[in-house]
Amino acid sequence: MCDSCLLPDLVAYAARRFPENIALTHGQDSMTYAALRDAVVRFAGGIAGLGLARGERLAIYLEKRFETVVASFGAAAAGGVFVPLNPLLKPEQVAYILRDCNARVLVTSPERCALLTGALSRCDELRHVVLAGGDSPEGAAGRPARVGWKALLAMPRRPGHRVIDADMTAILYTSGSTGRPKGVVLSHRNMVAGAKSVAGYLENTAGDTLLAALPLSFDAGFSQLTTAFHAGARVVLLNYLLPRDVLKALERERVTGLTAVPPLYIQLARLDWPAAIAGHLRYFASTGGRMPRETLDALRRRLPKSKPFLMYGLTEAFRSTFLPPDEVDRRPDSIGKAIPNAEILVLREDGAPCAPNEPGELVHRGALVGMGYWNDPARTAERYRPLPALAPGREPGLTIPELAVWSGDSVRMDEDGFLYFVGRRDEMIKTSGYRVSPTEVEEILYATKMVGECVAFGVDHETLGQAIQVVATPPGDAGLDARALLAECRKRLPAYMLPQGIDARAGPLPRNPNGKIDRRALSAEWLERHGGTNGRPAADGRSEDAGQ
Repeated sequence: MCDSCLLPDLVAYAARRFPENIALTHGQDSMTYAALRDAVVRFAGGIAGLGLARGERLAIYLEKRFETVVASFGAAAAGGVFVPLNPLLKPEQVAYILRDCNARVLVTSPERCALLTGALSRCDELRHVVLAGGDSPEGAAGRPARVGWKALLAMPRRPGHRVIDADMTAILYTSGSTGRPKGVVLSHRNMVAGAKSVAGYLENTAGDTLLAALPLSFDAGFSQLTTAFHAGARVVLLNYLLPRDVLKALERERVTGLTAVPPLYIQLARLDWPAAIAGHLRYFASTGGRMPRETLDALRRRLPKSKPFLMYGLTEAFRSTFLPPDEVDRRPDSIGKAIPNAEILVLREDGAPCAPNEPGELVHRGALVGMGYWNDPARTAERYRPLPALAPGREPGLTIPELAVWSGDSVRMDEDGFLYFVGRRDEMIKTSGYRVSPTEVEEILYATKMVGECVAFGVDHETLGQAIQVVATPPGDAGLDARALLAECRKRLPAYMLPQGIDARAGPLPRNPNGKIDRRALSAEWLERHGGTNGRPAADGRSEDAGQ
């Protein structure tokens, strides 16, 4: 084999070409490509020995560390499907995903497992928990059974199930516009094609060092692994507490490529950068929202030799567009053109192509289009739809329909083919680089039994992109204790999903003609009352600021 077709081939192929190259660095420790390939093979044999069937799901609830990477590629090598979970999620959110994807195996740490004890008891299909970083022996008693990491890798090697590139290999959970998170199913083909495409336009080589600052549960975060492994480059795994930790890692590890979200870049742009970084950071790439012009300008002043890549992507299609660095001065507000091996269309509601500069829906077609939402035919049919018969690339003689991703984002394309973001068609909140469902926040608020009615929405914020604001009524005749409600939210929600403020008012909340709480009207009213400055309410005594 001379190239990669399946996800674990990225590691195997790099190990054949560059066995002694460093693949991963975490803290003071490093792992070569030869060692990574060996660990992936041994992990695959171990979970095959546990009885993981073809296509069964293995969830990973860990911070960024060697075991996280080995488990992801090892599950794929065994013919299973890995499900990376954001380490910021709370136990109930972890349990929901484990139940939703029918996970058979969970890889986590002893410390995290202790926090999950009650939640795991409600995951009936979970058979094994693999404890990373501990010497725990294989547990015969209890359910699910516990298996130590070392014991798993010491099991006799077994071949994985035979799969092809059209088979699923990962489920990435992302918030939807309504309800609980939904699992985006990706195939080997999706992830390998994405790695080759992104590594191509970023010009990654074996000499690169990429900083993995984003969560590996995020498509752009996991892409740091796949693009690096395709090129034989090194990945530095970083779990940072403060933005300054990112700068320290960039300098210490002589990083050549950084991909991050605008909220992090906004924070980084306000810090003093070590001068040495400008000498080796070859590029910085932004994804997950619009990069403010002042932030981009500040970064370019600090990094005059670094190439800026402004990118746009969908978890449903892994990556969609990028703006070439030589176009940034002329089109700083553009999201660019389609990445290699993808086509981006701008279509009207009837499926006809839009005229230049006419707003329409961004539609992605090609090898990166995912396999739909796990166990959710209704939402899959809404987002993954056949291309219209007369769409570009579809000739009348083709009788088999081609599915594309309809993004829900409104864009326009200029006469030169460059795309510009106009707005979202749904009510998703884009905060700190995450997409947050307002109804998921509302469900948590209702579960506290401390509100009568509530509505969540996003307002513009200079560092977060959008801040989450809530309007709520008290549960009865007593008043609403916003401070106590926020304290309860901190127990149930990860930090990025916390409301920045709660505006208490008497009920009932206004309804739209369909009888639903009118989120748009309340959002507009909130902005009129509070001015919308940085997403924070005025100090009028009616709201409680989360202080995040």
